[in-house]
Amino acid sequence: MDNKKELLRRKRHARIKLKMFGTASKPRLVVHRSLKNFYAQLIDDTEKKTIFSFSTLNKEIKKQFANCGNIKAAEIFGQVFAAKAKEKGFHKVIFDRAGYLYHGRIKAFAEALRKGGLEF
Repeated sequence: MDNKKELLRRKRHARIKLKMFGTASKPRLVVHRSLKNFYAQLIDDTEKKTIFSFSTLNKEIKKQFANCGNIKAAEIFGQVFAAKAKEKGFHKVIFDRAGYLYHGRIKAFAEALRKGGLEF
């Protein structure tokens, strides 16, 4: 971890995570972004298990975009993720931005989740 920005983000995430706690009925939705992809997972902190995970590496998202590391891809990914989460029976989540600033791809993803029917 040579990158100072990444180190600061991880410190922010650790601080944020202390205040958030996902349950089976209201899981914690954690996001991670890389330069080329976007990842999201629902976590139940009581049992320390990942309930559901999805990323832009999935075939149905990947075939729509040459590069999945942009705002448009984050919006589409948010809509698809919200639909899949609702299929599994999750309507309320705790949004954990993982220390990333709330703008750009994170903001587009969150707004697409809200449009898709998830509450947080």
